[in-house]
Amino acid sequence: MKISVIGTGYVGLVTGTCLAETGNDVLCIDIDEKKVNKMMKGEVPIYEPHLDVLFHRNIKANRLNFSTSLEEGLEHGDIIFLALPTPEDEDGSADLSYVLGCASHIGKLLKNYKVIVDKSTVPVGTSKKVAQAIANQTDVEFDVVSNPEFLREGFAVDDFLKPERIVIGSSSEKAIELMEKLYKPFVRSGNPVIIMDEKSAELTKYAANSFLATKITFMNEIANFCEKVGADVDKVRAGMGTDSRIGKRFLFPGIGYGGSCFPKDVKALYKSGKDSGYEFDILNAVIKVNDIQKKILIPRIEAYFNNNLKGKTFAIWGLAFKPETDDIREAPALYIIDELLKKEANIKVFDPEAMENVKHKYKNQLIYTKNMYEASKNADALIICTEWSLFRTPDFEKLRSNLNKPIIFDGRNLYDLEDIQKEGFYYSSIGRKTIEP
Repeated sequence: MKISVIGTGYVGLVTGTCLAETGNDVLCIDIDEKKVNKMMKGEVPIYEPHLDVLFHRNIKANRLNFSTSLEEGLEHGDIIFLALPTPEDEDGSADLSYVLGCASHIGKLLKNYKVIVDKSTVPVGTSKKVAQAIANQTDVEFDVVSNPEFLREGFAVDDFLKPERIVIGSSSEKAIELMEKLYKPFVRSGNPVIIMDEKSAELTKYAANSFLATKITFMNEIANFCEKVGADVDKVRAGMGTDSRIGKRFLFPGIGYGGSCFPKDVKALYKSGKDSGYEFDILNAVIKVNDIQKKILIPRIEAYFNNNLKGKTFAIWGLAFKPETDDIREAPALYIIDELLKKEANIKVFDPEAMENVKHKYKNQLIYTKNMYEASKNADALIICTEWSLFRTPDFEKLRSNLNKPIIFDGRNLYDLEDIQKEGFYYSSIGRKTIEP
């Protein structure tokens, strides 16, 4: 099939590359000429495990191509995916200007029947708005489908190639038939293709992300309470996770959720509720608790250093909002960095993939290091913000030698309490007792 993908961010590029992998002829469109030129030369603009292999293979096979021309994209594709940004607006709602602006341009260029697919995460009712924006510019037949993505950064390629489910929101039999044909190679193992109306499909994505964000936030509240009463959140988590009604995933406490999806989607669903006269009290609480959780290590650090962080040097391991990505959007590490900078502390940072993105944001305000041990050298304490695998089994003897004092504030609970006590560290984590040497 001939497919065009408008937008080459995380969702658009993964979508285009994975659709090319199953033999489709894919043209990816982006207005960023510099980015498009790089991709045409074989440069992958984002870090996502396994994406580079598929990207290069499909470019070589001429199944994956790039352009800055929306007109070319409309001429090429029978199915047109919109994978455009829907950033958070000032009031918490999703900004649909990119999506609706593109829809209007599509209407002006449309010459024959196309299926226009909303792949971006959008509020309930967006499909109708997209259809209206197109219809205002043309009398040519088209259909708009809501097909939300369920891709986890760090696992996006696997999630696309082996989806747990595919949601197609449409009232058009013609569009549904084309979408089912497109996705047939991805559900050969029997995972469901769920057909529903457009509004239900749009809400499904928001509901799923908001539920997971709520689950994380609830566990963080339990962790904070554990510290108050002397319980151990690891044991509580194990006891909860073995209940099949709850499950083991998303029960790990930490310094809050971040990224491009959870923070934005929870706020957008909350705002959609308000606009419709419904108050999502639980989502309001999730937003408030997560904002507090991102900075929860700061009071502990201040207390340890007698409320004087000026001139102190802190090593930070992990800058991305989660492992296996270079994405720093809403990353808890950034909130900690901002607070430490306000208190005139010095900060040495290391992340396996996100360093360049952080450099763009902070410039020369931070000290950028080549590896985790260089970051820890002559630091007054280590702060762990992202649970990258390489941080899980460090050389504790080398780390202890590098640090001015053996002090760790761990926002991701990477280490066993008994093990860290034997290593002689002061160790403060989330929902567990503080270890003192």
